Amino acid sequence: MNDALTAARERAAGHRRRFEARFAAYFDSLTDPAGGALQTPPHGAFPARALDLVRELSLRGGKRLRVVLLYEAAALVTGEEVGGLQEAAVAIELLQTHGLIHDDIIDDAPLRRAGPSTYYAYRDQFPERPDTALALALLAGDLAAFLSARVLLTAALPPACALEMAAVHADAAAATVTGQILDLERDFHPDPGLELLHTVTEFKSTRYSVLAPLRLGLLAAGADPAAHDGELRAYATALGTANQIHDDWLDLFGDPARLGKPCGTDLRSGRRSYAVRALLAAANPSERAFLDAALADRSFGEDTLERVRAIARAHGVDRALQGDARRHAQRAERQAAAWRGRWRQEAVAFFEHLPAWSVARDH
Repeated sequence: MNDALTAARERAAGHRRRFEARFAAYFDSLTDPAGGALQTPPHGAFPARALDLVRELSLRGGKRLRVVLLYEAAALVTGEEVGGLQEAAVAIELLQTHGLIHDDIIDDAPLRRAGPSTYYAYRDQFPERPDTALALALLAGDLAAFLSARVLLTAALPPACALEMAAVHADAAAATVTGQILDLERDFHPDPGLELLHTVTEFKSTRYSVLAPLRLGLLAAGADPAAHDGELRAYATALGTANQIHDDWLDLFGDPARLGKPCGTDLRSGRRSYAVRALLAAANPSERAFLDAALADRSFGEDTLERVRAIARAHGVDRALQGDARRHAQRAERQAAAWRGRWRQEAVAFFEHLPAWSVARDH
């Protein structure tokens, strides 16, 4: 089992390494003086600055889970080189960049991936013109989104395949936006139920971070994902929920140096996350009053965060969240185990090991 887990991690690391080089090459191709793929205005510095910030954030890292899922989904079908995966990986990561830029505007977040958010980079550049900084950050996020759509539509793929993949990608993008809208509505509910939280997770994250890469990888490999829709959704939902609960746990108990951003951002944003919901449900009246005050204070300090952690530990919220994440991960693992004998064993084993690995990560 340990050998198989090690092999899965090495496969994922290999996918990430190869992708980083390809992603950098993609950005180089956009502005190549010999005939770049992107036409930018011949005058003005702002368009080039926007593209630079999109590139910088995109290449700054991240887990690249979507990239790994794409390549392993194709590997369920074939061990041969598959055309279209590189383009799909670039497209889905550009969509992620779009989402991060806009999320950081919504959350007023100064840091992302251990560096300044795009929004704050513009705020630093234009301290006396906050409206301009906001507008430019919004447009940089839009630029990433349109570049993302363009990648698949201009890929050297059979037209029918390119259109199918672009449709999956567009559906995932639309679901993500509606999920973000529902995410904002959720925080109007003092005590949102689990079903609402699960729905936010599915639309805001799971559909583009797990389900879309699975579908895109299968399409690129020549398989019809519609024939496996139920089981793909079941795996994606379980893995996506496990990941989100673990992310919420990390936001409260993680290491800021590893996360690349401060802890407590959900609390400071007043976000009713899985962790915040569990905290509010467990707290006694005096603790609840303290937590409500913290949720209303966007600038509380480390002392307040430490007390919130103490409340969580006193009621076992930290352990309960970890247990919930593991249970959803185990559901995903059981779903992947049902693929044995139908799809290639090496890739099936990867999907079996991924859930437990994903809820043990520290960033």
